[in-house]
Amino acid sequence: MAITTSAMVSLGTKLPGFSLPDVISGRMVSSDDFDPNCPVLVLFIAPHCPFTRNLTSTIRGLIRDYRDRVAIVALCANDVWQVPEDSREGLMRLAAAVDLSGRFLYDEGQGIARAFGARCTPECFLYDRQRTLVYRGQIDESPMPGRLHALFASMHLAKDPDAPPVRAALDALLAGAPISPKQRPGVGCNIKWRPIAPAHAR
Repeated sequence: MAITTSAMVSLGTKLPGFSLPDVISGRMVSSDDFDPNCPVLVLFIAPHCPFTRNLTSTIRGLIRDYRDRVAIVALCANDVWQVPEDSREGLMRLAAAVDLSGRFLYDEGQGIARAFGARCTPECFLYDRQRTLVYRGQIDESPMPGRLHALFASMHLAKDPDAPPVRAALDALLAGAPISPKQRPGVGCNIKWRPIAPAHAR
C-alpha cells in the first residue's frame, strides 16, 4: 500500500467538466447537471482503501447533513485490474455504507481524476456556486487505528493546528463567511493509475 498525500491544487481553480456513469443508477452524470444554486463537493473514495473505510461514518455524516444544500458526488478512478475490490459491486457496497443514493461515479479512463488533480483516497474538493475551488485535501482528522496510525506518523507531515476540516469549510461557505486558506492535504492510498503503454506499442 503506497501512502500518498493530496497535490493541494491551487484554490480558485475551476471545476473540471465531466460526464461519467453513476454505478448506482447506470445513468450518465454531468457536471452541468448540478443545481447552480448549490456548492459542489467531490469526494475521491475507494472501497479497497483502509483510510476510506476508517472515514465511513464521517463521510456518511457529511452526506446526511449537507446533501439537501450541497451537490455531493463521489468518484473513484482506480484501475480495477490492480484493485478488483473497486469494481462496480464494490462501489455499490461503499455507496450503501455511506448512505449515498446516487452520484457515485467511476472514471474508467482516469482523465477526469487527473483534471481534478486527485492523487489519493480519501480526499475532497469543494467548489462554491461559481464552481471555483475553495477547499481541497483532508476530509476529516478522525483517529486512525494501529497500523494506519503508524504509517501516517512515519510520514512526518507538518500539521497546522488552525487548519479546518471540510465540514468547517462547508459551514463557512453556506453561511457566506470566509474559508480559511490553511488546509491540510488528504492522506491515504494512492490512486491506482493504469500503466501507460510505450509509444511504439500504441
